[in-house]
Amino acid sequence: MTTLMTVLGIVVFVVGLLFSIAWHELGHLSTAKLFGIRVPQYMVGFGPTLFSRKKGDTEYGIKAVPLGGYIRMIGMFPPGEDGKIAARSTSPWRGMIEDARSAAFEELQPGDESRLFYTRKPWKRVIVMFAGPFMNLVLAVALFFGILMTFGISTETTQVSSVQDCVVKASSPTDTCPKDAPKSPANAAGLKPKDKIVAFNGEPTPDWKAIQRDIRRTTGPATITVERDGRRIDLHANLIENQVQKYDGKGNPVRGEYVTAGFLGFAPARGVVPQSFGQSVDRMGDMVQSGVESLVSLPAKIPDLWNAAFDGGERKADSPMGVVGAARVGGEVFNLDIPPSQQVATMLLLLAGFNLSLFLFNMLPLLPLDGGHIAGALWESLRRGVAKVFRRPDPGPFDVAKLMPVAYVVAGVFICFTLLVLVADVVNPVRLT
Repeated sequence: MTTLMTVLGIVVFVVGLLFSIAWHELGHLSTAKLFGIRVPQYMVGFGPTLFSRKKGDTEYGIKAVPLGGYIRMIGMFPPGEDGKIAARSTSPWRGMIEDARSAAFEELQPGDESRLFYTRKPWKRVIVMFAGPFMNLVLAVALFFGILMTFGISTETTQVSSVQDCVVKASSPTDTCPKDAPKSPANAAGLKPKDKIVAFNGEPTPDWKAIQRDIRRTTGPATITVERDGRRIDLHANLIENQVQKYDGKGNPVRGEYVTAGFLGFAPARGVVPQSFGQSVDRMGDMVQSGVESLVSLPAKIPDLWNAAFDGGERKADSPMGVVGAARVGGEVFNLDIPPSQQVATMLLLLAGFNLSLFLFNMLPLLPLDGGHIAGALWESLRRGVAKVFRRPDPGPFDVAKLMPVAYVVAGVFICFTLLVLVADVVNPVRLT
């Protein structure tokens, strides 16, 4: 049964991945057709074609390797300086440029002169190239908000899970009490498991964060109002200072670091709690910030990734993960000991995170990514705007093809990084805990 559920989880993730890719390319396709650009191909996947069908002047299909997708637009790059595709050169760098330019015109047909990508105004080209990543962003936001506000997420609640018997530092074991250790304030006040804290010193406590904030700010006498067996009871505690876990600005525990603050001495119960719109916005903002920080820190994570792949090093929880690793996590999701509804919610959150990553990654201003084409169109607009202001001749389209040598280098780096992540995902994968 475990194997079956793992396979099912992987299949569900792959289907979600294919949909995300198709959704991305649909953004490019729809806006390209909106602006009259001819699109000969719309493909999901790479490699051999498994299925295709032509409708109008576009061939729609699915390929064997579900690691990406593409649409082919004619005239992605402008002609050479003589108005034609430049002649073959013996220079390898020039050859790359000419190959790219040739590919952009290889399916040119009579009447296509007015349907070329490069002939569209820069703002239209920006929209066409941005539409793909934007579709991933829309899907990520829809999934995040849908899950957070309906299913909810696992988080600390206002209910008491356990009460600490005595006062110990956060860095010390809590299952035994040292000799002469005083009772914890919660124990002395009579707080019990399953109590629900509804107020602290008369102020309502709507969530765990409010309780934690109030406790840490308080030393000395405090009144804690709890719901117990359907009744409200006021408990009187005398909070003390103690060494407690440190949290970062996002509410995540900082491993191995502690602070001195007010201490009561209990652990909150965890539960699946739907989030309000405001809470969902905050969490979405945190996710975007974390995604940007992860993208910026990718180069610094390569040594640890290499060690995890080839030297048996620890695979950290925030280690970069590829499609294979994400699919394995998808398989593990359906084996978690949680209700089926939460398994589905977790899988959808995984796909939402994947789509958010696709958006952020594709917005990097580097060819061959969408962000590179956007940067080229913006640069062309700037050049033409400056020329117009100073009454200079129109410099014409910016020849993005001249950047293809750089694009090949970037693509080579991405391929090497992808292979490294693939090896790590196979031999030392990130696992759910």
